[in-house]
Amino acid sequence: MKNNLPSPREGSGASLRFLALAIVSITMMFAYFFTDVMSPLEPMLTLPVEQGGLGWSSDDYGFFSGSYGFFNVFLLLLFFGGVVLDRFGIRFAGVLSTGLMLVGALVKWWAVSRDFSGFVVLPFGLGEYGVQIIWACVGFALFGVGCEIAGITVSKIIVKWFTGYELAFAMGLQVALARIGTAAALAFSLPFARALGEVHYSVGLGAALLAVGMLAFLVYCVIDRANDRRIAAASEQGSDGGFRFADLRLLLFNRGFWYIALLCLMFYAGVFPFLKFATKLMVFKYGVSDALAGLIPAMLPFGTIFLTPFFGSLYDRYGRGATLMLLGSVLLFSVHAVLALPLNHWVLAIVMMALLGVSFGMVPSAMWPSVPKIIPMKLLGTAYALIFYIQNIGLSLVPVWIGKVNQRHTDAATGLIDYTETMIIFALFGLLAIVISVLLLREDRLKGYGLEQRNIV
Repeated sequence: MKNNLPSPREGSGASLRFLALAIVSITMMFAYFFTDVMSPLEPMLTLPVEQGGLGWSSDDYGFFSGSYGFFNVFLLLLFFGGVVLDRFGIRFAGVLSTGLMLVGALVKWWAVSRDFSGFVVLPFGLGEYGVQIIWACVGFALFGVGCEIAGITVSKIIVKWFTGYELAFAMGLQVALARIGTAAALAFSLPFARALGEVHYSVGLGAALLAVGMLAFLVYCVIDRANDRRIAAASEQGSDGGFRFADLRLLLFNRGFWYIALLCLMFYAGVFPFLKFATKLMVFKYGVSDALAGLIPAMLPFGTIFLTPFFGSLYDRYGRGATLMLLGSVLLFSVHAVLALPLNHWVLAIVMMALLGVSFGMVPSAMWPSVPKIIPMKLLGTAYALIFYIQNIGLSLVPVWIGKVNQRHTDAATGLIDYTETMIIFALFGLLAIVISVLLLREDRLKGYGLEQRNIV
């Protein structure tokens, strides 16, 4: 059986491992809160200015939501972030990324808290958008660079500390805390903004939490440096400076790696962009009041808080990682296919969100711990960066696409949106995820990566 995982890190006790995990997980939890802090605010954002909104259209909101990955995708900043991580190390990349997140958040907060006049015509036929929207997109895109680099950095941190131990469980716990951030944003961002009367208060709260997250990562850096000095962990320390561009062939010609990258693209394209529009879907299709609509999509990340560590623990102890990815993809397709049907009872929406939560627990808990089984440690940061880069293509372009689809299906007289085509698109992402999962399972059987084997040695 081929396995690229380094030997377990000696000398790092369980309490120290989980302390390090808790600190970096808090940083990512606040990052995910800010990522979705605007998602439940769409009903407020699209209100006319005289009614307390910002006067954005569905197209405006879709373009803004997609801007998260613009710099990552079109300027290749996420790829270079992975190179920086492998070349200069975890601590440097972490401080850089948390700083970028905070700066981007402040730009976004400034944009939505000010009145702007005028419009900007974008090239390549992308359309015309208000100056406020452009500035908000710049801030969100800059935040997106920091958030994605922070994500790959934290992934490499967990591999560094938990290889040979509870690797999938640890990644599951980190994802679970991140989902708490997402769920909190979906559930409380809109009531918080309405209680204070302005959209920018929720955004400002998210920026403040990011400042706390940056401080938390600085604490981790102290712990990590002290532990590295105490332990002669040659494999981890050597990998931080071992990156060579020639080694990229190990990624570019690795079919298993590409299957995981494409699965990540399709699966997350069917989840995160959906969450951006789910609150308004609950209002328009399922008749939920806009004051409570964010609570139903919030069930998804809340469910994964328990399910992701659970499925991760199963993977650690019993294996079947590729099978978990396949089953989660089947659930993703099934949920979106049902939501595309002309059925509009709110109970159905709740059941589907619960099932999507199960899917959202299965796939990430198996996908991220599987990457170190395929890719050497010295290239792990670059590998995660390439996967996140491909993921960002979906996170950037799918919301823009969905925003235009929703705009096209908006009734001019009532403002109601027909979401049938939107949900068919999301269901197609799930169908492609199933196909890729089957191919990955076959590749694992041919190459012996060990995706079906347990992680604890």
